[in-house]
Amino acid sequence: MGQMVIRNICLVLIVQVLYFLPGQAQELYVNTEAASNMPAGSMGLRMNTKFYQMEYNKMYSYRIDPEIMLGISKNLMLHLNAYASDMYQSNLKVEGGSMYAKWRFYSADEVHRHFRMAGFGKMALIDNPTALTVNSTYFTPGPNGEQVPHLSSQTYLSDEIDLDGNNSGIQAGAIATQLLHKLAVSCSASLLKRWNNLDAAAQPGQSTVASNYSISAGWLFLPFDYKNFRQTNINLYCELLGSSALDKNANYLDIAPAIQFIFNSISRFDFSYRSQIAGNMDRLSRHAFLVRFEYNFLNLFKPVK
Repeated sequence: MGQMVIRNICLVLIVQVLYFLPGQAQELYVNTEAASNMPAGSMGLRMNTKFYQMEYNKMYSYRIDPEIMLGISKNLMLHLNAYASDMYQSNLKVEGGSMYAKWRFYSADEVHRHFRMAGFGKMALIDNPTALTVNSTYFTPGPNGEQVPHLSSQTYLSDEIDLDGNNSGIQAGAIATQLLHKLAVSCSASLLKRWNNLDAAAQPGQSTVASNYSISAGWLFLPFDYKNFRQTNINLYCELLGSSALDKNANYLDIAPAIQFIFNSISRFDFSYRSQIAGNMDRLSRHAFLVRFEYNFLNLFKPVK
């Protein structure tokens, strides 16, 4: 029932996005990157927090993900991330980090519209187990009627290659983004290779190679009449995020509606809910919330020419 409601909301959003083309647009996607870059010479600070509904018990775990973004030049930007979560143990644990780079290699700009393409790469080094082991205690009656405790453990495998805290690996791909007034549509495709985590090898039969793909649409909802940069912008997004294992028959497709508030053109608040709508891939979580706050410092350093 909940997934049907989410799908209907996104369908309505897409129809509205396609209808309200005039005006100004945003392409600051919440779950993916656009082909455009942040301003050269600027730095952005983010705090990403994700809440995952775990498949094995339907309870929520969380991951915090501080991030630094650098506009090295007009065509090159870097992201540096650190990860910590309680997904694999009861307490918060530092898990590792990642580096992301994006190079914009094509741009055709016009008034209120542009088309851009970029290539990107990501590398992650993560210190987590490659399988989730859950310990539990159950009791049986003893010879004198007392309850005797027994320890039980169960292991859960995931074929999803997730470089945002779960897996070490490398990713490379391309993005294309079309901006049309208030509408921004973007598509991406990439290849991922799972490496062994710092202290754990992949489990037998676990997928190690995958292709990821996405389609994202964003619509500037407010303001209706843009007057100055101090106005708060409200953007609505709907993103489809998919992955297919290349070494076994496993795939998934997620839908992720989101809302975004931009303040004074330099800070933003994002909220998104991501949910699987199709697929057969073994995953640790199929439903997650994302909460993000970002602040940008413009003209902070001299960009590379």
